[in-house]
Amino acid sequence: MILPDRYYQIIKWAVLTVFPAVSVLVATLGKAYDWSGTDMTVLTINSVATFLGVITGVSAYNLKK
Repeated sequence: MILPDRYYQIIKWAVLTVFPAVSVLVATLGKAYDWSGTDMTVLTINSVATFLGVITGVSAYNLKK
């Protein structure tokens, strides 16, 4: 699977910048305000980031072939 460069760049930016920042923000605020479900929310964000990271990695690998 090869993603168009524009999609690749957007997903790469989200995976490397946005998702980790949102994950830390949710984890920190969740602990500070004692929100229920914080752990599952952080787990979900990290799972999506990992999934998208794998997709971009496979796409980059296939593009170099």
